[in-house]
Amino acid sequence: MANSLFLSLICAFLLLLLIVVPVSATATITPHNKLVSKVCHQTSDYSFCINSLFSDHRTPEADEYTLAYISVGLAYLNATATRGYVNKLLRRTSSYRRLMKCSRDYVKAVSALETAYNDLNSETFFELADLANDAAHAADNCEVSVQGIRPPPLGKRNRDLKGLCQICAVVAKLFTGSD
Repeated sequence: MANSLFLSLICAFLLLLLIVVPVSATATITPHNKLVSKVCHQTSDYSFCINSLFSDHRTPEADEYTLAYISVGLAYLNATATRGYVNKLLRRTSSYRRLMKCSRDYVKAVSALETAYNDLNSETFFELADLANDAAHAADNCEVSVQGIRPPPLGKRNRDLKGLCQICAVVAKLFTGSD
């Protein structure tokens, strides 16, 4: 009788796992902030936008200003991490010239995002979209520079920076009213 009860409990537990795990594994972040949802609907990848912004604990309660700081901060963190990664790759590659160009591109991206952050601190918003676009172009230029290197060393990082910069540009429109 004890074995039968034990077996029944194990079967019930496994059945519960089969039901609960697939549902929770495919669950997505539900935006609890209408402003974030509005911004993300204006980007080319809504899911990337939502997942990126909600990686910051301030997002659920964020207003325009906080959202600007979050988006620029995320782009800056990506750009500085990628710049460091490129510099690490430079030490162990035969594609030195291509990666050196990419390193210079990421120096430009980081600089543009630092300027964007400083503009936010001084409550200047009119250049925010242009600076975000400058950083995105640096990622594009890097991607062109490393084409042909196998395995592709920076594709996801470049795409992520472009996506984060796109979020910054959309957030900038909240301040300038431009399209």
